[in-house]
Amino acid sequence: MSDLDAYRLKARAWLESMKPTFGKHACHGLPEDEHLAMGRRYQSAKFDAGYAGITWDPAVGGQGLSPLHKMVFEEEEMPFAMPSGYFGVSLGISVPVVMRFAEDRTWARERGIAALRGEEIWCQLFSEPSGGSDLAGLRTKAEPDGNGWKLNGQKLWTTYAQHSDYGVIIARNDPTVAKHKGLTFFWLDMKSPGVTVRPFRLAAGDAHVNEVFFDDVKLTDGQRLSPVGGGFGTAIATLAIERYSASDPAGFGPPLDLFIALAKDCMIGGRPAIEDGRIRSVIARIHSLRAGLESINTRAMLAMAAGMEPGPEGALNKLVSVRSRQKLSELAIDLMANLGLGWDRDGWLKDDWVASWLSAPTMRIAGGADEMLLNTIAERILGLPQDHRPDKGVPFNEIPV
Repeated sequence: MSDLDAYRLKARAWLESMKPTFGKHACHGLPEDEHLAMGRRYQSAKFDAGYAGITWDPAVGGQGLSPLHKMVFEEEEMPFAMPSGYFGVSLGISVPVVMRFAEDRTWARERGIAALRGEEIWCQLFSEPSGGSDLAGLRTKAEPDGNGWKLNGQKLWTTYAQHSDYGVIIARNDPTVAKHKGLTFFWLDMKSPGVTVRPFRLAAGDAHVNEVFFDDVKLTDGQRLSPVGGGFGTAIATLAIERYSASDPAGFGPPLDLFIALAKDCMIGGRPAIEDGRIRSVIARIHSLRAGLESINTRAMLAMAAGMEPGPEGALNKLVSVRSRQKLSELAIDLMANLGLGWDRDGWLKDDWVASWLSAPTMRIAGGADEMLLNTIAERILGLPQDHRPDKGVPFNEIPV
C-alpha cells in the first residue's frame, strides 16, 4: 500500500468518526450563527487531528505534506458536507499570501495558526462594481496619509466578509500610470473604522457574498504586502493560488454517478433515459472531460510538490469544470420534469441538482469570469496573440469612464 493510499484510509476513518457531529445531517437547517459556530468547532477538530494546513510548514502549524496529500483529504472530505466553507478563502488564498509577503513574520505566523484553528476568518477584497473581472480596472484608492495610507472606495462579491476579522485588498495608489501599474496590495482589519459590510442574497437564497465600502480607512505602511505600485503581480500570484486552492473536476457540483442514477430512474419516450443515445453521449463526454481535468490537477499538484509555481492551467480547470457542472445540472432538471421545479433552500450542491444549477453562475464569476479565463488560456497556454486593448499603456486617469 502506498503512502497516499494509507493516508486516504486514515483520513476516511477520521471523517467517518466526525460525521455524526459535523456531517450534512447534523448541520442541515441550522441558523447561520449556529452553522458558523459548528464550522469553527470542526476546523478546530481538524487542526487537532492534523488535517488543517496539510501542505503548510510545521513552523506555522501545518503538516508539511505534499499537495497530493491535501488533494486526497479534500476528495474524501467533500462527500460529507462538513461546515468548512467559511475557511476556504482564509486558508486557500488570503493567509498563504500574508505568510508569504508580510514583513512581520511572527505576526503572520500567529494569524496562520489562528486561521487554521478556525479562530479567525479572512476575506479577499478584489472585485469592484466598475471593473468586474478586470482586476486592473479597479478604482478603490489608497492615498498616502502621513506615515501610512488612507483607503476609499468599494469592493463587491466579497465572500464571507460579514464574518471576517481581516482581509487582503488591492487598491490604486497612482492613477497617472497604466492601469496594471500604480496598484498596491495590503492587508486590513475588517473591524477598522470606516469599513462597512453589506451582505446581499443570491439566486440560490444564500447571502455569503457582500459589498464592502471604505471611507477614509487608515492603514499603516506595515500593512503593505507588495512594493508600492507593484500590487498587480502579488494579486496574480493570489489568483493562481485560488484556482488551485481546492479543485474538483465536478465543479463542486453533483458527481457523474448521481446523474447516471437519475437517468436510470427518469423516462424518455416510455424508456429509461439511460437508454437514450443522446444521454449516453453526454455521460461519455462528461466522464472524459472530468478524467482529463483530474489528470491536469494531479500534474499541477506534483509540480507544486517539486517547488514550482502554479501555472495557467488553473484557468482551464475552473472554466471547464464549472461550465460542465452547470450544463449537466440543467439537463438533470429537464429530465426530472415537474419535479425539477422543486427547490430546497438548504439543498447541498453535491447532491441537489437545483441547488447546483442555481449557484453555478456565481462560481463562474468567482476567481475570474469565463471571459477572463478564456483570455488566459488563449494567451498563456495556447500562445495566441492578445486581443486589441485600446487602454494598454494609457494612464488610468485618461481612460474614458
